[in-house]
Formats: sequence, structure tokens, C-alpha cells
Amino acid sequence: MTTHVFHRSLKGDLPLAEKGDGPYIIAQNGDAYIDASGGAAVSCIGHSNQRVRQAIHQQVDKLAYAHTGFFSTEAAEELADFLIKRAPGDMGAAYFVSGGSEAVETALKMVRQYFLEIGQPQRTRIIARKQSYHGNTLGALAVGGNEWRRASFAPLLIDHGRVSACYPYRGQEAGETAEDYGTRLAAELESEIKRLGEDQVMAFVAETVSGATLGAQQAVPGYFKKMREVCDRYGVLLILDEIMCGMGRTGSLFACEQDGVVPDLVTIAKGLGGGYQPIGAVLASDKIYRAFREGSGVFMNGHTYLGHPVACAAALAVQHVIEDDNLIENVQKQGDYLEKCLIDVFGDHPNVGDIRGRGLFRAMEFVEDRETKKPFDPSRQINGKLKKAAMDRKMVCYPNGGTIDGRFGDHVLLAPPFISDKALIDEIVSRLADSLEEALKA
Repeated sequence: MTTHVFHRSLKGDLPLAEKGDGPYIIAQNGDAYIDASGGAAVSCIGHSNQRVRQAIHQQVDKLAYAHTGFFSTEAAEELADFLIKRAPGDMGAAYFVSGGSEAVETALKMVRQYFLEIGQPQRTRIIARKQSYHGNTLGALAVGGNEWRRASFAPLLIDHGRVSACYPYRGQEAGETAEDYGTRLAAELESEIKRLGEDQVMAFVAETVSGATLGAQQAVPGYFKKMREVCDRYGVLLILDEIMCGMGRTGSLFACEQDGVVPDLVTIAKGLGGGYQPIGAVLASDKIYRAFREGSGVFMNGHTYLGHPVACAAALAVQHVIEDDNLIENVQKQGDYLEKCLIDVFGDHPNVGDIRGRGLFRAMEFVEDRETKKPFDPSRQINGKLKKAAMDRKMVCYPNGGTIDGRFGDHVLLAPPFISDKALIDEIVSRLADSLEEALKA
């Protein structure tokens, strides 16, 4: 097929998606694909929800766009009220952008200006984790630890501090308890703060549950409380990236609720609008919001489509569907069932080293040898072959490579919609099993 679209991959044709129906994307030729990963953990309530479509239509009929330098809108105000009311701790305000990368970029700028507002201009450094991913704009890419994505653009990226990921499958030492492992990682963060300068670090940023790079890796119990304590000791802000794992995906509206920690800033996106409109947000604590309000009164940041009324109306409708239909409860229920099915089918598989995640956010890491945890050689391209095999079986899943260090390691991420039932989960696991066998034979 001749195309003038500059696609992500310029090799091979993509099927034309024509319509959506609940957990399915239907191609122009009539093939129905199970959307077992919500694209990239986006389509949380499934496709073509009538209530959301109606909300978008009503907003377009009233007002499609108003620049936020001149106006606020009812849609933005109502969405902010909804989120702040349900956010953990003392979140004070929401700043709406067009997606996850913009949200992280905004959070980084926000912390820098915050320290200018409170008279600590010497703070300029950020600490993030290895094998993290925070977006594809230059600022977000710089702070992220996805080495494969960073490599081509390394000369353009600002250098930031880096600490180990919380990755117990490979990082926790033999005989080390989860408690001790978390304590060791907190000590590593403290050492990195001291190395960079105790009064130089602005923020520590981490995914509450790791997304595409590490594959649904949740922290060991107590980890984030320990990291929060270190941050507080040195006046460092905590940014939690919940772009993939937030908005109900892991079994609570904000993933950090289950870790018992409240960040200074939290970024959200994918599940916020469920794919119905491009939207992301930064939620800022009242402390940060108050520093801006009582200081310069201006945040030196802006995008043309931030706070877009149609996007905000769609996101609010998505969140009402999640709440009114008790979908987070279903995430918990079906997430437990998905975990059980994955363990039943793959728990003894010779090439499945780890099954992890929570809620409807699950991943499996593949290995050549379970005993040694030896990864497959990258030349095998296991993740790419798995993606193709799944698409051949009319299923969208999210395999990735470079899990361990940016080069070695393969995993697959599953993020089915919150409307999933047992029959859909069974079908996803069945098709995944067949796809994996084909990928391993190739």
C-alpha cells in the first residue's frame, strides 16, 4: 500500500484500523484484534464507549477550543476538581497537557521553577533510575534510563544522576530480604544525592510501577517510603510517573496509594483519557502550587493545546465511567485472575523467568535458561517475533527488548481493558501461549 504517512516503522504495511468495539480493534478487512495491551496501556475502558463519545460531541457543540492564556473552561475546571478530590495527600492543582511526555517535561520545569520561587536557585540536578522510561521529548528522554531509546540522541541530552531500578528478579541478592533490598536502594539514592551535592538536587523521579522498559515491575514493600524519607532528609522533591500505571490500571486510582506514599508531583496520561482524546496532566502538591501562587504567580511553561476543553471533557467522562461502573474493582478481580492464568500456563515454562505486575498491568520476562536467568541473544529478536506472532493471531500485546540493560532481555506487557471478563482473559492467555511458542521456534 502506498502511504504518505511517516510511520514509526517504514518497513512493512500496517493493517488499517477502522473501528473499535469494546476490547477489540476491527481492521478495514473485518479482522477483529483483541487489544490485550490497550495499545500502550491506553485504552482502559475499551473502544467506542457511548457515554464518552456523547461527552465529546456535546463539548464540540459548545466549544472546541479556547486558549488558556485568555480563558479557563468548565471542562478543565471540573476535571481538575474531580482529580484533586480523589488524589492522595495534599495535591493542590492539576496542569493539563496533551500526553505523557509533555507531562514529564512539565514536571521537570515545575520543580526547577519551584526552587527559584523559594530562593534555592542552586538546585539544578535530577536523579532518576536505570531502565526507566519517562517519555520521548528531549527533557523526558534525558531523565529516563532507557538506553536503547536514548542512544541516537545522547549528544542532545542533559546528564542526570542515576540509581538502580527496583528490580528484584535481577537486583535482589541471594539471601537478601525484600526489606534489606529496599534499604540498600535507599542508601544508593542517598549516596547519589551526596555525590551530586546535598543542596544541588531538585528531585528524584520514578515510575511507581515500571512500564514499557522494565515491564510492570512493582517495588518491593516499603521501597517508596524509604525513598521518600531520603528525599525529605535533603529537601529533594519526589516525582512519581504514573503515566502507564495510574488511573486505575494497577487496582487503585493512583498506583502510589498501594505503596503508602504521597509524591510532591505525579504525572498521569494514558488511562486519564483512555485514548478518546490526547491528554496528560501533572498534579502538584499544595506546597508547590502555593509557592507559585504566592511568588511570581506565573509558570514559565505553555503549550497550544494544554487544557483543551474537548480532551478534558472526554477524560472526565472516562473517569466517570470507571467510577460509576466500579471498574477499579473489576481491575482487582480480573487482575488476580490474569495473574493466576499466567502462572498456571507459564509458571513452569522453561523460557519464562519472571511473571510480575499488579492489577491489569502484567508482564513476563523471557530467558534462555531459567536456572541462570540467562537472557536470549538480542539477535534472536524474541520480542519482535512475539509481536508478529500475536498479530497473526489477531491480538495486540506489547513486547519489548533491552529489559536488562538496553540491549539484553525480552519481556511482554499485558494491559487489557478494565471491562475485561474471564472469557477475554482466557482467550488472551491462550493466544499468548501459541504466539510465544511460535516466536521461540523461529
